[in-house]
Amino acid sequence: GNMSFSCLEPQVVPVTFLSSSSYLALPGTSGQDEVFISFQFRTWNREGLLLSSKLHQASGGFLLHLSDGKVKISLHKPGKALSDITAGAGLNNGQWHSVSFSVKRNRISVIVDNDVTSSAHASIPLQIYSGDALYFGGCPSSGNISECNTSFGGFQGCMRLISIGNKAVDMISVQQNVFGNFSDLQIDLCGIIDRCLPNYCEHGGECSQSWNSFYCNCTNTGYKGATCHFPIYEQSCEAYKHRGNTSGFYNIDSDGSGPLRPFLVYCNMTDTTWTIVQHNNTNLTRVKSANRENPYTVFFKYSASLDQLQSTINHAEHCEQEVAYHCKKSRLLDKPDGLPLSWWIGRTNETQTYWGGSLPAVQKCACGLEGSCIDSQHYCNCDADRDEWTNDTGFLSYKEHLPVTEIVITDTDRPNSEAAYKLGPLLCRGDRTFWNSASFNTETSYLHFPTFHGELSADVSFFFKTTASSGVFLENLGIQDFIRIELYSPSEVIFSFDVGNGPREVTVQSLTSLNDNQWHYVKAERNIKEASLQVDQLPQRSHSAPSDGHIRLQLNSQLFVGGTASRQKGFLGCIRSLQLNGMALDLEERAKITPGVEPGCPGHCSSYGNLCHNGGKCREKYSGFSCDCTFSAYAGPFCKKGKDISAYFGTGTSVTYNFQEYYTLAKNSSSHASSFYADMTLNSEAITFAFRTTRIPSLLLYVNSFYKEYLSVILTRNGDLQIRYKLDSHQNPDVFGINAKNMADGQLQHVKINREEEMLFVEVNQNERMKFILSSGTEFNAIKSLTLGKILENSDVDEETMKANSQGFTGCLSSVQFNHIAPLKAALHHSISAPVIVKGRFTESSCGTLTGADSTSSETTHSFADHSGPIDEGEPLANAIRSDSAIIGGVIAVVIFILLCITAIAIRIYKKKGIYSKNESKGSENEDSAESALKSELSMQNTANENQKEYFF
Repeated sequence: GNMSFSCLEPQVVPVTFLSSSSYLALPGTSGQDEVFISFQFRTWNREGLLLSSKLHQASGGFLLHLSDGKVKISLHKPGKALSDITAGAGLNNGQWHSVSFSVKRNRISVIVDNDVTSSAHASIPLQIYSGDALYFGGCPSSGNISECNTSFGGFQGCMRLISIGNKAVDMISVQQNVFGNFSDLQIDLCGIIDRCLPNYCEHGGECSQSWNSFYCNCTNTGYKGATCHFPIYEQSCEAYKHRGNTSGFYNIDSDGSGPLRPFLVYCNMTDTTWTIVQHNNTNLTRVKSANRENPYTVFFKYSASLDQLQSTINHAEHCEQEVAYHCKKSRLLDKPDGLPLSWWIGRTNETQTYWGGSLPAVQKCACGLEGSCIDSQHYCNCDADRDEWTNDTGFLSYKEHLPVTEIVITDTDRPNSEAAYKLGPLLCRGDRTFWNSASFNTETSYLHFPTFHGELSADVSFFFKTTASSGVFLENLGIQDFIRIELYSPSEVIFSFDVGNGPREVTVQSLTSLNDNQWHYVKAERNIKEASLQVDQLPQRSHSAPSDGHIRLQLNSQLFVGGTASRQKGFLGCIRSLQLNGMALDLEERAKITPGVEPGCPGHCSSYGNLCHNGGKCREKYSGFSCDCTFSAYAGPFCKKGKDISAYFGTGTSVTYNFQEYYTLAKNSSSHASSFYADMTLNSEAITFAFRTTRIPSLLLYVNSFYKEYLSVILTRNGDLQIRYKLDSHQNPDVFGINAKNMADGQLQHVKINREEEMLFVEVNQNERMKFILSSGTEFNAIKSLTLGKILENSDVDEETMKANSQGFTGCLSSVQFNHIAPLKAALHHSISAPVIVKGRFTESSCGTLTGADSTSSETTHSFADHSGPIDEGEPLANAIRSDSAIIGGVIAVVIFILLCITAIAIRIYKKKGIYSKNESKGSENEDSAESALKSELSMQNTANENQKEYFF
């Protein structure tokens, strides 16, 4: 019959709205009480006008637009919104979505993607009649546009299958200007571009896009920037330390902007910075019944991947890992040239037969190298094969083999044969790339390295210091492309580049000069979206990348550092820690073979000396600096709070720091102190300390001289702080009272006292500084000693100071500093070499770092509850009752605490005894109990072994 071997499908003609000024105007049927419009669209934009029309014979109209990726319908009259309904979600995903919009009298509805769950309906208090024009995608920019609402941005995307009143619109007729009109449309083609394919967001950044661009969401990636390229974490613990950070857990990104993700480590900030990476098995573990046919194998999983660990190890100056092998009739190597009985495997997946403290390829333990094994015929203690516990313990420090990933043990199946192992965390110190530097001594000298060619993103970071007013830091050239970073003037750094569309520049201006011979930080990045430049902590400057440039850098020359290929305008000064896309360039090695360039740069204290606090002195090191806290009341890498030096003073305790001996003065008794002891005659003092006590009155600090001059800081019987200066032996002392509150309340109190001649400034607990004026003099002549606690020698002091001294001081003193002297620290840490005399109960404590109520509960030996001052007979009875209550309460608290301690100790001894018995009878069923029993056994055995070794030698 009448048939055709083809399927005639309706012709679909899409239309592309190319810009925000694009629109499509189609005629409508005016005055109809029923309106039905449908179409399909696709876009990347979250906002945009889809359809607008004016209502018939009414001022107002309706809008169909995208709002936050949803379809929203708004009916409005001048100054009043009649209705807003929303349907759909996430419609800006670049896929085709259908919209059906209908109005019948006072009822409106919208359906998205033919899904009833994505539909919305509403009734409005207005009879609706259709207008005579419909505007899709936008509005005309000129002429009578009162029928089109322009309050929303234009639509950018594609539409198709437009239907008005169930009648399809012929877009070919529109294209031929037969039907409707339009502007800036592309008909018969959907020109949408997927800008997230390929995805230029790095490190797992989430790509989203609009019609003109794409965007990267870098949340939770550990990176920042337009393409999530640059790391937000430092590359090493060393870098964190030189930002002033103290010990703690930190994320490090060992390869910077490279492919490896950041991971968590513990940074131990001492004079040497240690990076500590833990693994999943740090317990002392017992092994039995293992042989060559059935070996015991343990695998170690670290908190970072092996690639991440390799990068960290490569950056470090030194790495080590302690391994302990305890043995009883369990051998490691058996014979020096035989097959090993136990071994370990490292990062390279190779079997290693040397043990802690030994060297690779030696097949020995530490005692074998030192010649100290218990049996000289063997190279490990365990190879003596004795029926008693011994061990081979030491550090593995060959970086290429670390960390240990596996240990295999095969010799514990003989009678009485047993072993135990323990592997410590991976420890790495320093960062050889952070201080890697070179000094450029001539304007024509430079270093050269491989190029950036073919990179999608390029980032450069480095530190520099100079006294020159200009110079090129680095330059990389191609046939057309180039990158250059230069100091253009003493306060201006320029990042200039060309990626095939002409030279561009990003400039950072500093308010201060950058040629001040201090270290300054520079970071420059060029990616597919933008170029950016940052100097120190100044705001980052950036320029959007032009759309017609190269996606990948086309640079084919060497990278010149410190100069240019033309040898003009070279850099004079130092550059260090140069990183290219997360890779460190070894400036020092290249400088060793380059004329005019020297490895290393001195003078780190000029830039980092401000990190040494509280009187700490910056000391230069070849790789960096350190803080000398000898004359500071604080300790730690930066001599700062958190490392407070604190001590508990028992009743009657005295700590005296002697400034100079009396006999020196006796020899020159005819001379005035100001001539013979000019260095010990003070016109000013800077005193800081913190204390915690409940005992009043108390003597906190006392400084005297050979001429009966003195300074005393006391707590009165009311708990007030009082400062008493006597700088003239013929006058009464100046007395200054601080009546802030009762300072003997067991809380930590901070005091600062500063004197400049007759001006005295006092600050308590960081409150407003108080000002006083001395009348007894301005010179503190020939100071003799400083006393904390109780004055034990005969002293000519006033009555109030004597009352306070009768009680002395009982409690906590912390962070005591008198000018450049730290007497508390000297007494605790340098008691042999320092001129300090200590009498009474005096113990180092952390009482100066605890807060409030925590102090008395967490440090029972330093409790203040049982120390109350004597009650003056003239005081009201209430004070006596309060004091008696405190004494009784203190006694009860101590008794209860002692009983609790005795009970806890008895329970623990009982449990340990039960655990040990159970392990002896049932073996190693419980891992924690086995470890406790084993440690006890090893401890007893080691004591015996020490005695045997002493007798043997």
